[in-house]
Amino acid sequence: MENRLIDQDVLYEESLEKILAYLEEKKYFKARDELLRFNEVDIAELLEEVTEEAGLQKTVILFRLLPKDVSVEVFSELPSDDQVDIINEITDKEIDYIVTEMDFDDKIDVLEELPANVVDKILEKTPKSERKLINTFLNYPDTCAGSLMTPDYISLQKDWTVARALEHIKKEGMDAETVYTCYVKDTGRKLIGIVSLATLVITDDNVRVKDIMRTDFVYENVYEDQEEVAEDFKRYGFLAIPVVDNEDRLVGIITVDDILDVMEEEATEDIERMNGVIDWENSDKDYLDISVKQHVLNRLPWLIILMVAYVFTGMIITRFEATLSQVICLVAYMPMLMGTGGNTGSQAATLIIRGLATDEVDTSDALAVLWKEVRVGFVIGVILSAINFVRVCWIDGNGVMVALTVCTAMLFIVMFAKIIGSMIPLLVKKMKLDPALIANPAISSVSDIVALTIYFLMAMLFLHL
Repeated sequence: MENRLIDQDVLYEESLEKILAYLEEKKYFKARDELLRFNEVDIAELLEEVTEEAGLQKTVILFRLLPKDVSVEVFSELPSDDQVDIINEITDKEIDYIVTEMDFDDKIDVLEELPANVVDKILEKTPKSERKLINTFLNYPDTCAGSLMTPDYISLQKDWTVARALEHIKKEGMDAETVYTCYVKDTGRKLIGIVSLATLVITDDNVRVKDIMRTDFVYENVYEDQEEVAEDFKRYGFLAIPVVDNEDRLVGIITVDDILDVMEEEATEDIERMNGVIDWENSDKDYLDISVKQHVLNRLPWLIILMVAYVFTGMIITRFEATLSQVICLVAYMPMLMGTGGNTGSQAATLIIRGLATDEVDTSDALAVLWKEVRVGFVIGVILSAINFVRVCWIDGNGVMVALTVCTAMLFIVMFAKIIGSMIPLLVKKMKLDPALIANPAISSVSDIVALTIYFLMAMLFLHL
């Protein structure tokens, strides 16, 4: 398997070199033929590379030379920025064909990114019934289930026989997003059950759909937050989930391929928040596509907050300045203790935030989490303290009392850092906020303040300062 994958990568690089060479020589049809050796996903990636290496104009030429059915699939796989660039370069007739042939959910995604004047042109040429449906979908908030769904699903009537249901699937299946699950509606369009294709295939032809459909199904409200929808996909492992309006009428389905993008966006957002990056524009752009100004705006707020927080650290050091002046060697161990506290606190916070995101832990588990982290912190603290005792006494030669000061402080710092790192996310979750808002740098700052306080208290206790 590994060799095959390596060969595929080599083939990809070789083809890219050939395509760029053909474009340089203006042998466009040979470049197109080289592209067509790959599937639509790989072609889209190759076109991205061509844009970077040879410019947008060359990419547009190649895109126009692709067979029409292939160009539609390739267009769906391109990043939104590249889609807009291509749209701006091709004719209205070409735009109309691409948008008409695209799957409905992909069509909505593209229309959301296009300039308003282009969208208006496309909608003018769209049949009235579909135009009304498109406008409805475009009006859903970007973060709700309605913005992710597609109306291309298989619906059945409860009184149909299996034979009629299978005939309907054969007729409509090619235009549906999926045929593996069919949705049963009553005369008022209310969703009343689901039935799998597998069940239909193995059931006698004269059996009624209502006798084999399942009525215990999972569904989403059209205004449900997309993060909650993603959680349901992870929890149940479905390929598709139906979406209903406030009157339980079936309005569409969400398929797993659409929710994967949401999962990636949510994971990226959580990682950025946990590391103190605030995305003011909720941008889905790549790192290199974001301007320096926007990077500064995204990163600066937390850094200002943390800078202010470190004023308290300085105040603590000033408060115990006399203690430090009497035993100057204590200063050498401050970075180690503060760093260890910050790291252990961030470890605990990361695990708890992930546990909350995957439903492994809940706010009701606070006492269990606290008890576990206290024990984990104690064991880790004892081991680190033992190592440092040897270092302080025999390597640094600073005496037993200094070693006891450092090592006892280490034990309590680690335990308190574990408590802080695990409890704060649970507290934030209890307040109905996103635990990822508690960035790891913030946990580290709080841990630093606690670490210094404990360290100096231990110095006063053991060294009688």
